[in-house]
Amino acid sequence: MVRKAMSNRLFWVSLLLVFCNPQGSFACTNLIITAGASSDGSVMLVYTNDGEWLYRLDLTPSADHLPGDSIEFVSWRNQTRGKLPQVPHTFGVVGFQMNEFQVAVGETTFTGREELWNKSGFLEYWHLMKLALERARTAREAVLVMTSLAEQYTYGSEGESFSITDPDEAWILEMIGTGTGGLGAVWVAVRIPDGFISAHANMARIGEFPIDDPDNCLYSDNVISFAIERGYYDPQGDEPFRFNEAYNPPSPDRLKYCESRVWSLFTRTAPSLGLSSDYHRGVPGAARYPLWIQPDRKISLADVLDLVRDHYEGTPFDMTTGVAAGPFGNPNRWRPLFWEDGETKYSWERPVSTYNTAFSMIAQSRSWLPDPLGGIVWFGVDDTWFTCYIPVFCSVTGIPKPFATGDIRKFSWDSAWWVFNFVSNYANLRFSAMSEEIRSFGNELESKMISEQDSIASLAGVLKGDELRASLTHYTVSRGEWVHREWVTLAEHLITKYNDGYIKDDRGVPQEAGYPDEWEKTIISSEPERYVIPDWNRNGAIKDVPY
Repeated sequence: MVRKAMSNRLFWVSLLLVFCNPQGSFACTNLIITAGASSDGSVMLVYTNDGEWLYRLDLTPSADHLPGDSIEFVSWRNQTRGKLPQVPHTFGVVGFQMNEFQVAVGETTFTGREELWNKSGFLEYWHLMKLALERARTAREAVLVMTSLAEQYTYGSEGESFSITDPDEAWILEMIGTGTGGLGAVWVAVRIPDGFISAHANMARIGEFPIDDPDNCLYSDNVISFAIERGYYDPQGDEPFRFNEAYNPPSPDRLKYCESRVWSLFTRTAPSLGLSSDYHRGVPGAARYPLWIQPDRKISLADVLDLVRDHYEGTPFDMTTGVAAGPFGNPNRWRPLFWEDGETKYSWERPVSTYNTAFSMIAQSRSWLPDPLGGIVWFGVDDTWFTCYIPVFCSVTGIPKPFATGDIRKFSWDSAWWVFNFVSNYANLRFSAMSEEIRSFGNELESKMISEQDSIASLAGVLKGDELRASLTHYTVSRGEWVHREWVTLAEHLITKYNDGYIKDDRGVPQEAGYPDEWEKTIISSEPERYVIPDWNRNGAIKDVPY
């Protein structure tokens, strides 16, 4: 019993340190695909956890607990902040992403009205995510676990949007605190209709909601009254109550940073809607984007792997074009994204795919398969553009060591995060050329693992219980270790091929690659006289200076 209490304490300490990293996860993106909107009938949840930190994937096995057991929540100084009673039985969880019943959770922080951040509350959003997975068999149950705990013990984080899915349903839950010294939380949760998709990216997305449809909408008793009390909503006015307007009023900078990602995901999946860019560009009076849309066609896992790598390619905001992309079409824009020149404010675009992603996942829940086999976390580390997603089944008893290893303060070839991070950073030297090669290499590995899933699914008719879990664990671990080895090989290949500005040909001979014609024209137009070679009436082509 003492050992169990200590392990509970140590777990919540480690989770606190992870999320309280100064560059932690405050800039994430979620995409939800319901069963009726996916090509194979699975429910999928994209969660990019963006921040400069190294996440080590882990497992929490199911466990029985004794009467009187509790969970202790501590500060970064290891001081107790609060306790809550443990339940008799907790479910097995992969990381804090999916449990053994294929329930998955993601989040994005919208912050909202900062005066409502109750920093005295000990229940943070990441606590609620993990507790929901340990205690809920369905997405709806997870909503109830999170909201009941927040109401009883007080919510202590900024405004947060949660995505919660299971093999049959998908929900968005949005929650904010009640201010310093306040109690409980303010929240609303809606179910995404089957056949539709939804997305959120650091802004509250739930506007109007039905107050008499408990099958599809749940909310706190104070959701409207608290807004009236604080002056966020006037019930005598002409406008209906909207959660997002009351608790996360928009501003031009936030719209560009956040809603641009939602617009891009919706535009790519339903171009027929012709969604205007006016709203995310801050045009006054522009209409908000809908909470959910119906895609033009059913979405496959391969489609989702493409969507999560978005830099606004092919749109007016394409980050791979223009002078800001440099000579080699690099979409990465280093932080800070915002700056000022005099009284004018500027910002780079903020895409779904960003170089400083800690990890990302596509949680896939499949109702036609038994839970141990039906739930997969397609897991990737670092930049979504350059990562390679590995399948981690929700019932595994082991994690590939390279994905459970690493320290952001010290490089190591043994850590998958560091290997992927090295490759993505090295590609910045000549993005257009290396990007094509890296993505082709990664696509080949991902396609192989996706193609294997039909044969893996056939295990349902052959193996049961511990034998099935052992087989899935072996597959998950072996594939994760294989991807890690392949990426180390890729890194060594890139160092050898792209060296000192040259690109080696198939014989290993360095070839002068230079710069694209358009970039050279840009250089000439910016400083017409600087690079000119005086004409001494010579004839013949320009010859390069030898080594």
